[in-house]
Amino acid sequence: MYSARIPPPLNDANKSYLPGSPERAELKARLAQMASERIDIPLVIGGCEIRTGRTERSVMPHRHRHVLGDWHVADQSHVSQAIEAALKARREWANWSLVDRAAVFLKAAELLTTTWRATLNAATMLGQSKTAIQAEIDSASELIDFWRFNPHYAEELSTEQPLSSHVMWNSVEYRPLEGFVYAVTPFNFTSIAGNLPTAPALMGNTVVWKPASSAMVSAHYILKLLEAAGMPRGVINLVAGNPAQISDVLLDSPDLAGIHFTGSTAVFQSMWKRVGENIGRYRSYPRLVGETGGKDFIVAHASADVQELAVAIVRGGFEYQGQKCSAASRVYVPQSLWPEVRERAVAMMREIRMGDVADFRTFMGAVIDQKSFAKISGYLEDAKKNASIVQGGGAKDDVGYFVEPTLVETTEPGYRLLCEEIFGPVVTAYAYPDSKWTETLDIVDRTSPYALTGAIFARDRAAVREASNALRNAAGNFYINDKPTGAVVGQQPFGGARASGTNDKAGSKMNLLRWVSARAIKETFSPPRDWRYPYMSEE
Repeated sequence: MYSARIPPPLNDANKSYLPGSPERAELKARLAQMASERIDIPLVIGGCEIRTGRTERSVMPHRHRHVLGDWHVADQSHVSQAIEAALKARREWANWSLVDRAAVFLKAAELLTTTWRATLNAATMLGQSKTAIQAEIDSASELIDFWRFNPHYAEELSTEQPLSSHVMWNSVEYRPLEGFVYAVTPFNFTSIAGNLPTAPALMGNTVVWKPASSAMVSAHYILKLLEAAGMPRGVINLVAGNPAQISDVLLDSPDLAGIHFTGSTAVFQSMWKRVGENIGRYRSYPRLVGETGGKDFIVAHASADVQELAVAIVRGGFEYQGQKCSAASRVYVPQSLWPEVRERAVAMMREIRMGDVADFRTFMGAVIDQKSFAKISGYLEDAKKNASIVQGGGAKDDVGYFVEPTLVETTEPGYRLLCEEIFGPVVTAYAYPDSKWTETLDIVDRTSPYALTGAIFARDRAAVREASNALRNAAGNFYINDKPTGAVVGQQPFGGARASGTNDKAGSKMNLLRWVSARAIKETFSPPRDWRYPYMSEE
């Protein structure tokens, strides 16, 4: 036996992809190669690739006639097989030491840092229409950080032990949950798709993973990468297909131990309701961890810097087509600043290049699919009738699902585009009277049911303090003089409350604690040898 310490983590440094750089040449070559392929994406159950013969296509959102791959659709029997495989693998995996389990993910992080970086970035760019820098931030650096910081946090957790004395030794064992964990991941962040199944797995759990159908290419390569890093068979089992049919089997299983979810509020609430209905059949109470919707805000005080505010609106609202969970979607600006902020933001928006992400001059790709395109287009039509479109407003889906970066202005603080989640490149602004600062903070807090991210721009520290207090419950991640996007593992633990989720902070010790069930152990070195207590002696 040997005792090993997990290496202290450092955040991965984003590569620049500047013209002439080796990483740019490597990524461009990998993009060309992967675009020329049409891959076959199987289910993976118990480490075995399963091809059902019933397939769906994975396409490029920005060139939707270009098929990248065909993924196999699971039926309910495959989901049952995945449960059995997870439970079988748990018998061994749960008994591995933290060091041995961590070694798999530390190896995966190193592979992603080096030989797998271009592959996963290219898969994310082609399949999810991310630009090179947005993919680099997400599918490389953030996922590397998850796989390096989570083992560090798990080790910290294991060292948190109760008091002992010379007559007794007290300890806490951080056991994996009893059963399997169901991981449901979204299309918009490859790093989330990698973290949601692996965070529970690190803590000794085994997982049934359902990736988003619109991100199957990157999901396929994540699992291949984990296999290359030495992850045993059955620890993570990938099933894809009809979400309702898959969930029916998993949520009705007595062995469901937890759900790790990122997606819509409505879906998470429906899953929670189903778990509640089934609560009497489970072996233990399932842990429910979810990050759901958002209607993220920027609120500016009259003392705000106009240029910094305008850049935050453009970057926060339009990077990755506004499809970040944290994207700025509603903006509150004092009337005294609004004309200049609007002018500067519009000037930047007119310079934005939208198109194929393989062209590195592109700032925005396409939205993810036809369903998303139609939903966003509906909001644009509403804005044309009931508000003012300051810039943008166009949408075309003949080649790809392209929606122009759009700035909407409204005079009604209760207008639906200030209240409802859009998940697209649409930012709605409300210019408030300068004298109504305090009242506007209350409007920001009450307007939306969500509480994911938000930002305050002000040079007046008293205004920062007032906004921080007034909006204390309006955002799980709150930014001062910065856009409300770009949380970094180890620096800004991410998650929101209210209708935005359970706020269990991905990439932190708080999240990992949800995937263990503590057992307190007391060992007595000198047990009593007489049943009588001294006070019972005769007077």
